[in-house]
Amino acid sequence: MFLSLLICVFLLQTPPFAASLNQDGLYLLQIKESLSDPDSVLSNWSEQDADGCKWNGVSCDAQGAVVSLSLPSANLEGAFPLPRFLCRIPRLSFVSLSDNFINGTLPPDLDACQNLTHLNVSQNLLVGSLPPSLATLPNLLVLDLLGNNFSGQVPAAFATFPKLEGLSLVNNLLNGTIPPFFSNITTLKQLNLSYNPFSPGEIPSDFGKLVNLENLWLAGCNLVGRIPASLGNLRNLTNLDLSLNNLQGPIPEALTSLSSVVQIELYNNSLSGPLPVGLSKLTSLRRLDASMNQLEGQIPKELCELPLESLNLYENRFTGTLPQELAGSPNLFELRLFGNMLNGSLPRDLGKNGPLLWIDISNNQFSGEIPGSLCGKGVLEELLFIENSFEGNLPESLAECHSLNRVRLKGNKLSGEVPAGVWGLPHMSILDLTSNSFSGSISPAIAGASNLSVLLIDNNQFTGEMPPEVGSLEKLEEVSAANNKFSGSVSTAFGHLPLLSTLNLHNNDISGELPANIELWKKLSFLNLADNRISGKIPPGIGSLPVLNYLDLSNNRLSGEIPLELQNLKLNLFNLSNNFLSGKLPSLYANENYRDSFLNNPGLCGDLPGLCSISAEDTGKTSGYVWVLRAIFVLAGLILMIGGGWFYWRYRNFKNGKNGGDKLKWTLTSFHKLGFSEYEIFDCLDEDNVIGSGASGKVYKVVLSNGEAVAVKKLWGSKKWEGGPNNMQQRINDDGFEAEVETLGKIRHKNIVKLWCCCTTRDCKLLVYEYMPNGSLGDLLHSSKGGLLDWPTRCKIALEAAEGLSYLHHDCVPPIVHRDVKSNNILLDGEFGARVADFGVAKVCDAIGKGPKSMSVIAGSCGYIAPEYAYTLRVNEKSDIYSFGVVLLELLTGKLPVDPEFGEKDLVKWVCTTFDQKGVEHVLDPKLDICFKEEMCKVLNIALLCTSPLPINRPSMRRVVNMLLELGPSNKPKVLKNDGTLSPYYYEDASDHGSLV
Repeated sequence: MFLSLLICVFLLQTPPFAASLNQDGLYLLQIKESLSDPDSVLSNWSEQDADGCKWNGVSCDAQGAVVSLSLPSANLEGAFPLPRFLCRIPRLSFVSLSDNFINGTLPPDLDACQNLTHLNVSQNLLVGSLPPSLATLPNLLVLDLLGNNFSGQVPAAFATFPKLEGLSLVNNLLNGTIPPFFSNITTLKQLNLSYNPFSPGEIPSDFGKLVNLENLWLAGCNLVGRIPASLGNLRNLTNLDLSLNNLQGPIPEALTSLSSVVQIELYNNSLSGPLPVGLSKLTSLRRLDASMNQLEGQIPKELCELPLESLNLYENRFTGTLPQELAGSPNLFELRLFGNMLNGSLPRDLGKNGPLLWIDISNNQFSGEIPGSLCGKGVLEELLFIENSFEGNLPESLAECHSLNRVRLKGNKLSGEVPAGVWGLPHMSILDLTSNSFSGSISPAIAGASNLSVLLIDNNQFTGEMPPEVGSLEKLEEVSAANNKFSGSVSTAFGHLPLLSTLNLHNNDISGELPANIELWKKLSFLNLADNRISGKIPPGIGSLPVLNYLDLSNNRLSGEIPLELQNLKLNLFNLSNNFLSGKLPSLYANENYRDSFLNNPGLCGDLPGLCSISAEDTGKTSGYVWVLRAIFVLAGLILMIGGGWFYWRYRNFKNGKNGGDKLKWTLTSFHKLGFSEYEIFDCLDEDNVIGSGASGKVYKVVLSNGEAVAVKKLWGSKKWEGGPNNMQQRINDDGFEAEVETLGKIRHKNIVKLWCCCTTRDCKLLVYEYMPNGSLGDLLHSSKGGLLDWPTRCKIALEAAEGLSYLHHDCVPPIVHRDVKSNNILLDGEFGARVADFGVAKVCDAIGKGPKSMSVIAGSCGYIAPEYAYTLRVNEKSDIYSFGVVLLELLTGKLPVDPEFGEKDLVKWVCTTFDQKGVEHVLDPKLDICFKEEMCKVLNIALLCTSPLPINRPSMRRVVNMLLELGPSNKPKVLKNDGTLSPYYYEDASDHGSLV
C-alpha cells in the first residue's frame, strides 16, 4: 500500500514533458541533428517537450500526426534530409525549406514519400541532375526547385506526373532544349522554366494542349523561331512571359483569343510585323510589354480602348501619329511610347477623361504644343517628353498639378517664361528644362519645391539673379544652369546646401566673390564656375572639401595667391587659367601636368612655361641656406658609402652560402618545362628589381639569360614576423603559399596566370610566374595611364577575365572559388590580355563541404565582398560573381570600389543610386568614347545582374561569358528592382536611364 502511494505521488509530480516523444518527433530530432542551425530556429525542438506539434515550423492534424514542415529563410545548412527521415513520417504532405543553405543532391529514392503533395526547396545550393523518381509521387501537386544549381536535361519521366499543378525550375543550369513532353501533364496550372541555359529551341507547339494552364513563364530560355499559334488555346492563361529570348516573326493573331490574360511580356526579342488585329478582345489585359523588338506600323486604335495599366511598346519602329481615341480612354493611366518614330501632335484632350499618372513619349518626333489637359484629373506624377520637337509655352495648368514629381522636357523647342507655380511644385524631385529656349527668371516660388533634388536648366535664355530661396532647398543635390544669362553672386544664391554635389554655372554673367563658407558643401564633387565675372580671392575652404574632384574657375577675375590648402584636393580636372592670380605656385602644382591649369595669370610665378620665373630677390633669400644643403649632401654621401659597403658584405655572404652547403637546402618544384635554374632567379632578387610589395612579401621582375622575364613573389619568412612560425601572419602566408601552389600547379588556362615553379627553404618561399608587362588592371585603370584603356580594350579584358573565372567554376573538378576577385588580381600582358592571378585564398568547393560549413575569416578586399559572404562567411561561386560585377563597374566608371566621393556607399550602391537619379551618363567614365554607349549600357546591365543583393539572381560565370560574347549595338539594358528582379521599365534618354516604376 505504501509503495503504491509512493508511485502515485511520483507520477503526480512528474512534469508532462517527461513523456516520451512519438515516432514523428523522433524523426524530426534526427533531422535537426543533420542540419546546422546558427540562428537557433530549431531551439525548441527538444526531447523535453513531448508535443512536437508546438515546435517551430511543425504543424499536425487533429490526431497529433505531423503533416507539415515549413522552415523558409531559416539559415539552415546541411544535406537534404529527404527521404531518409522525412519520408518516414507517414502523414507528412507539405515540406518547405526554401531560401536556406541546403546542399548536396536530391536522392534517387524519393518514391518513399507517397503522401507528399507540396515540395519547395527553392533558393538553396542543391546540385546534380533532377531525379526521375519525383514523377512517381502519386499525390504531388506543387514542385518548386527554383534557384538551385540543378544541371543536365529534364528527365523524360517528368512527363508522367499524375496530379502535378505547379512546376518551377527557374534559374538553374538545365540544358538541352525545352522538352515538348510537358504537354502530357494536363493538370498543370503553373509552368515556370525561366532563366536556364537551354539549348536554342522553339516553343513546343504541344503546349497548346495545357488547357488548364494559368501561368506560362519562359523568359530567358534561349528560345528561337516563332510564337506558336497553338498558345491561343490557353483560355485560362492569365500571365504569359516570353521575354529575353530570340523569338522572331509576327505576334500571332491567335494570342487575341487569350480571353483571361492579364499580362503579356514579349520584350527583348526579335519580333517583327504589326501588332495583331483583335487586341480589343483581351478585355482583362492590364499590361502589355512588347518593347525592344522590331515591330512596325501604327498603334492600333483598339489598343487605346483597353483598360491598360501599363503599355510598353518602346524601342520598336512604330510610325504615324497617336490616335485621338487615347484622349477619350477612361482607363488609361500610363502611357509609355518612348524610343520610336512617332510624330505629329498630341491629342488635345489627352489626360482630360482618364486618371493619367505617367506619360513618357521621349525620343520621338512629336511637335506642336503640350496639351493643357495632361493633369486633368490632378494625379499626373511623371511628364517625360525628352528629345522631341514640342514648341510654344508650358501650359499654365501644370502650375496647379501638385502631384508632379518628375518633369523632363530636355531637347525640345519650348520658349517663353516658365509659370511661377511650376518652379514651386511641392513634390517635384527632378525638373529638367535643358536645351530649350526658355526665358525670364527663376521665380522665388521655388522655395515651395521642398522635395527638389535635381535642377537642370542648361542651354536656355534665363536671366536675372538666382533667387536666395534656392539656398533653402535642403534636398538639392545638383544644380546645372550653364549657358544662360544669370547674374548676381554665388554666395547670395546658394547659402548652405548640405547635400549639394554638383554646381555648374558655366558661361553666365555671375559676379561677386565666392562664398567664404564654401567648406560647408561637404558633398560637393563638381564645381564649374568658368566664364563668368567672379572676383576676389579663392577661399581656402575649397581645400577642405573632401570629395571635390572637378574644379573649374577659369576665365573669371579672381586675384591674390592660390591657397596652399588646394593641395589637399584630389582633382581629375583643375583649371584656374585666365584670371589675375599672383604669387608663387604651390609646390604640388609646380609640374608639367598642371601647366594648362594656370595659363594667363600674369602675376603667378613658378617653374612652368607660361608663368613668370622666380625673382632675384627670392633667390637671394635662399642663398643663406646653401651651407645647410651642402652639409646635407655630405652626410648623405657618407651614409651611401657605409650602406653600400654593408650591402656588399651581405651579398658576398649570400653568394658564398648559395655556392656552398646551403645549395642543397632549396627545394624546386616545377609545373612546366623550365629553361632556367633557381640560382638564376636568386641572383636577381635585389631591391632594384622590386616591382611590388605587400603584407605577404615582395614581387621582383627577373630578366633571365635568355632574355625572357618572369615575376617572382618572395613571401616573408618566419624571421620577418615576431613570434616565429606560429605567428598569425606567418600562418596566413603559409596557407596562401599552399593554396597558390595547389591551385595554379594543377590548372591550365590561357586566362589564368601561369605558375612556372616554386622554390622553398626553411625561411623563404618563392613563387615564379609568367611576367605581365602591363601590371594589374587596377593599377593601370586608376592611374594616369587609364587613358590607354579604351572601351574595346576594357571589353576584351572583361571577357578574358570572365573566361578564366568560368574555367575555375565550371571546368575544374571539383570547382574552385577564387574568393579575392578584384581589379588588382587581374594582370595584363603586353597586348592587354587578361590573366586571373593571386590564388592565395582560393578554395576547392568540395573541400569546403567536407570541412566547416563556413570560412573562419572573411577573405577578399573591401568593396568587392558579396553581402551574404560578409554576413555569413559562407562562400560559393556566387561570391566570385559579385566581385567580378564590381570589376565590371570599375571598367565602366573608372572609379575605385570604395572612395570618399561615395560617402558611406560603395561603388555598387553609388552606381545604382546615380543611375536611378541622374542617368547613365553620370555613371560612365568620361574618358570613354560615347560612340560605344549602347555596348557600355549592356555591360552595365551585366554588372548589375552580377552584383544583385540576392545570390540567386546572379548569373553563372558561364552565363556571364555568353552575355559578354553576345554584345552588340541592338539592345539597351534593363535595370534591377530593389528585390533583385529585372525591371521591364527603363528610359531611352541617357540622363533618365534606370528610372524605376
